[in-house]
Amino acid sequence: MLEAYCWPPSVDPGEPTALHVSCDAPAFDVTVAREGANRQVVWRARDVASTDQPIPDDASAHGCRWSPTLEIPIDVTWRSGYYGVTLAAGDERADAFVVIRPDPDRPSPIVLVLSTATWNAYNDWGGPQLYTGGTQVSFDRPLARGFLRKPESARRKMQPHLDAEALWFFEWAEPLGLSPWSGGAGWYDRERPFLAWAETQGFDVDVAISQDLQTRPEVLDGHRLFLSVGHDEYWSWGMRDALEAFTGAGGNAAIFSGNTCYWQVRFEDDLRTMVGFKYAADADPVVGTIDERFLTGAWVDRRIGRPEFAMTGLSFSRGGYARYGLATPRSSGGYTVWRPEHWAFDGTGLMYGDALGTADAIVAYEVDGCELTLASGRPVPTHRDGAPDGLEVLATAPAHLWTQAEQPTRYAHEPGEAEPIAMAIHGDGWRGYVDDFLHGHAVMGCFTTSGHGTVFNAGVTDWTYGLTGGDPDVATITRNVLAKLST
Repeated sequence: MLEAYCWPPSVDPGEPTALHVSCDAPAFDVTVAREGANRQVVWRARDVASTDQPIPDDASAHGCRWSPTLEIPIDVTWRSGYYGVTLAAGDERADAFVVIRPDPDRPSPIVLVLSTATWNAYNDWGGPQLYTGGTQVSFDRPLARGFLRKPESARRKMQPHLDAEALWFFEWAEPLGLSPWSGGAGWYDRERPFLAWAETQGFDVDVAISQDLQTRPEVLDGHRLFLSVGHDEYWSWGMRDALEAFTGAGGNAAIFSGNTCYWQVRFEDDLRTMVGFKYAADADPVVGTIDERFLTGAWVDRRIGRPEFAMTGLSFSRGGYARYGLATPRSSGGYTVWRPEHWAFDGTGLMYGDALGTADAIVAYEVDGCELTLASGRPVPTHRDGAPDGLEVLATAPAHLWTQAEQPTRYAHEPGEAEPIAMAIHGDGWRGYVDDFLHGHAVMGCFTTSGHGTVFNAGVTDWTYGLTGGDPDVATITRNVLAKLST
């Protein structure tokens, strides 16, 4: 066995991190490299003496609590970024990571905040996670195989099958020893290739992690653009405070993510533990207390009173799934363009009614939207769901929130999607509202905050696949957004 993680998972330039390792071989080698457009090896250690440290029975909820094995000396000259930590002992390999936060004296125009809270929610290393009955998950443990690295070429989470039980990604991952949950979250699939693409295009990008928004909101200082990519599902109250203060003061946000900020979580034990009751939110100890707003349920829950629309413009509650199980299984996988005159489309040549991203099915897996109506034949928000004033609907695609009867059996611990959303928003009498949430839309949208910050939201988890697939329109839109909002 060879397993490892770094603590702390993010550091300032020049601040060391500890590598916690369990290895049943006498020694291992370690390589640290910054990953982006190019892989830059910055540090190595050979023949590090190892210890076989036990895995506690409650590791998934309360961490490994392993003793540190060695210190990685972060040089003050190492630039902000994601640093992959690769361990090898004979034929065994393990992967860990550490993020170097932005240098406050030399911030880049853009800061990418990795969705590490979402990685942790999906991480099934050492026991249950938030999809298999757990309500607490620990950062103080390794990430299961597949979250940080996969073999080429990795399969996608989307499914090309009509059968709701099709286990396309699961069937591929498990024989390789990868976590079946690593298709939904992690560094490898979406954030890694997006960052590499952005750097090849000449964009200078700093990196931070979810927890930094909570404890170090100043990590956004000096940047013009906050960037979220892929699947940024789990947010704490403090994380939202940080980003909303940033955009409220004129900072910009680009969200190339779907299912963004859908669940509220709480960080405890000095950020070593993340609490998320999700569908069992009624059992959260804060219910009925003065802290009920910190309920770890959906942000649209009436008891929280803070729908994510205010921050992102969109919500999974009005989007859902696309090309996944029985959710729009034969849809095109692309967007229909409604407002080609918007600056995001400059240089694409796209026209009203054109399709965007079909070749790479960018509208797939989980998507965000808002309640829509028509004005002069084009979709506009109704604003009855909390969508912000001024939200422009640039493109849409059909999506579906499945009911309990439709969901795959692998989500046995969850009660569907449409019913819990209706219940969270409407409380008693929710059954009469379920149909309101069944027929959603993925929405690409843009709005301006009261503080004159611009928020662009692509509304989909799988936007990055359009970049890696070479779609020229997806690339042009991404360049337009990053260039305009980072200056």
